Amino acid sequence: MSEPVYMFDGAEPAMHQAYVNAQKSFRYFWRELSWEHRRIVPGLDMSMVKMPFTDGPRTDGKPAYEHMWVGEVDFDGETISGKLLNSPNWLTSVRERATIRLPFPKLEDWMMVVQGKAYGGYTVNVVRAKMGASQRKEHDAAWGLDFGDPAVIRTEIGERAEKPKRSFFESLFGSGKTPTPDQETFRDHPMCVNMLGKIEEQLKGDGSIARSTDHEGWTLLQREALAGNLGVVKLLVRYGADVTAKAGPGRTASELARGIGWSEIADFLYQSALN
Repeated sequence: MSEPVYMFDGAEPAMHQAYVNAQKSFRYFWRELSWEHRRIVPGLDMSMVKMPFTDGPRTDGKPAYEHMWVGEVDFDGETISGKLLNSPNWLTSVRERATIRLPFPKLEDWMMVVQGKAYGGYTVNVVRAKMGASQRKEHDAAWGLDFGDPAVIRTEIGERAEKPKRSFFESLFGSGKTPTPDQETFRDHPMCVNMLGKIEEQLKGDGSIARSTDHEGWTLLQREALAGNLGVVKLLVRYGADVTAKAGPGRTASELARGIGWSEIADFLYQSALN
């Protein structure tokens, strides 16, 4: 991977908050990636997450951790896996293209790119926020990406999420803060909305689809709940999906949704289990 790797103090408050915000908004990244896996023509130019890697304590004066990007991302509700995109500068326990598996709480950032426009990139924007205009321009050119305003993080493709309003002085000088991904009114992904008719036709023709499991033992309901597709989840429940199933990931669809932050889906499934 040719993009530069920036080193930083992980204890810095702004960087720590970036980690928190990236984890809170990861659900949007995973939902987009879940739909990307179904597309015939790819819609994303790039998708990756940033994770910390270490050989353990060091005595050579170099930082114990390198913070590097991972591609070919998969997520099971607890663990993030993929391929390391960076070549470590000093670590020896990992190498470029190595397969990695780390628990979700280790996530530091996520980023996806569509037509040169970057979404996510919380830690990148902490660094960019400290740069002058010319330095920021050089930084973005090195990446070859449009990161936009470092104070406003894009989270959803097409910018469906509303941007927080900024005061007059913030618009002139910047607030120096990255807004947290607050709770928003739930909206299904556009592809989910567009596919509901076809999915219902399939379920009408063969209701067993709602109760089937894949090669990893996951039910379709578990997959769709983790991916944040409320419309599909409601259809599957209507056609007999087992809301109590724990096979595969070892957690119910409601628990998976709750864990990643889809509270609306978790609440719907919880109530469905009571009925």
